[in-house]
Amino acid sequence: QVQLVESGGGVVQAGGSLRLSCAASGGTFSTYAMGWFRQATGKEREFVSGINWSGSHSTYAEFVKGRFSISKNNDANTLSLQMNNLQPEDTAVYYCAASSVDPWYGVVTVRESYGFWGQGTQVTVSS
Repeated sequence: QVQLVESGGGVVQAGGSLRLSCAASGGTFSTYAMGWFRQATGKEREFVSGINWSGSHSTYAEFVKGRFSISKNNDANTLSLQMNNLQPEDTAVYYCAASSVDPWYGVVTVRESYGFWGQGTQVTVSS
């Protein structure tokens, strides 16, 4: 089974940037579809971005389109999320997740389809 560890969170001013990383171990990383989710205080965990097993296809929630970019490095067993033009409403704990769906499935956007989760990393954006 894959283990996931996020890093890169922190405090940034509105308009700033952060790059989140997710290091995977203990599984065949290249076979997993991956995703980023976030959970703000008092809210449900929501989909942010997802990428297919090879890294060739990705999708984004509307509220991050044009600002965030996801990438997957199967050689280094890492998933990244580049976040630009951050806004206070982006403040949340960000989670990396892995899904063992069949490769033909593509990008996974449904939270319940992800079976492996990291511990999360806090992102705080000040106004």
